[in-house]
Amino acid sequence: MHFYMPTKVYQENDCVKNHAAELTALGTRAMVITGRRSAKVNGSFGDVAAVLDDAHIPFVLFDEIEENPSVESVMKARDLAVSEGCDLFIGIGGGSPMDAAKAISLMAYHKDQDASYLYAAGTDDTAYPIVAVPTTCGTGSEVTAISVLTIHEQQTKKGLPHKLFPVLSLVDPKYLLAAPVSVLHNTAMDALCHLAESYVNSKATDYSRMCADAGLRAWKRSKSLLKKERKLETLDEAEALIFASSLAGMAIAHTGTSLPHGLSYGLTYTLGTPHGKACGRFLPGYLAAASVEDRSHVLELAGFHDLKELKEFLAESCGCEDIPDDLRQHIVEQLAPNTERLKVAPFPVDPSVLYQIIDF
Repeated sequence: MHFYMPTKVYQENDCVKNHAAELTALGTRAMVITGRRSAKVNGSFGDVAAVLDDAHIPFVLFDEIEENPSVESVMKARDLAVSEGCDLFIGIGGGSPMDAAKAISLMAYHKDQDASYLYAAGTDDTAYPIVAVPTTCGTGSEVTAISVLTIHEQQTKKGLPHKLFPVLSLVDPKYLLAAPVSVLHNTAMDALCHLAESYVNSKATDYSRMCADAGLRAWKRSKSLLKKERKLETLDEAEALIFASSLAGMAIAHTGTSLPHGLSYGLTYTLGTPHGKACGRFLPGYLAAASVEDRSHVLELAGFHDLKELKEFLAESCGCEDIPDDLRQHIVEQLAPNTERLKVAPFPVDPSVLYQIIDF
């Protein structure tokens, strides 16, 4: 067994300001990577900008990261970063900006490489320092080496083979208070899938399950909130959600995700289904295929009596859309040859099992 988590994490109110010295010691010119709007609304961009300004560290803002960031956006940001001489990359937001920041940092460091380097296995993982400031409660990208990008040529999403841990993660629960209800529900569902997929996993160890167990207990504290159409009201609620998300990230940092994530990419790319909702769509079927012991353990810690209650919760919290037959077939045909992904499930998997998970 091993446990490797090289990211330094601070979770507290005002942690960007509180740890400004550590942040600003990491580089001389920064690129701040965000989406169009949310980082400005919830105050996270303002906090980071103020810290950089106070330290007289110039920065360039790249706020064109789309949901499910593409290779094209990464390369556009890389070119800007190289021209500006950036040596510090700060991703602010949900998984999309944080994943993108990792890939942009890698490509800026390897400035003479083209986009094919992103998926070149066995190559140098060296990148400039990466700082993560999460503002949602699902991806866990602030504590993982994972970066998932959209590859339009293949009409799918795929994780990079490079290991790109942030050096520093500043986790401030107050940023969640500005998140729309739909974002909270969908990202919290992603966290639940991370926790369940890491626990029911052929690569699981006592260490990874330690994180999954603690994360499931933290996630359960927010279960009633996620069934209601209301925003977060207290920092205590926000702390539980973002703590569960970070623990889930630590868990999948050691095991990787499993079949619900692999099946989800077709829904996200083809139907535009939010990532957490798409993963959640396949979670009950995945747990149904697991051993009774593993299934019961995950359901109990997350606060569900059985799979029926989980399915009802998913429908109430995020919705559950039908999958057209042609897309259903496409999803299976795309995932079935991926033997590395299939081996992560701790039970035999073939196309018939994938259909059973989809149709459960």
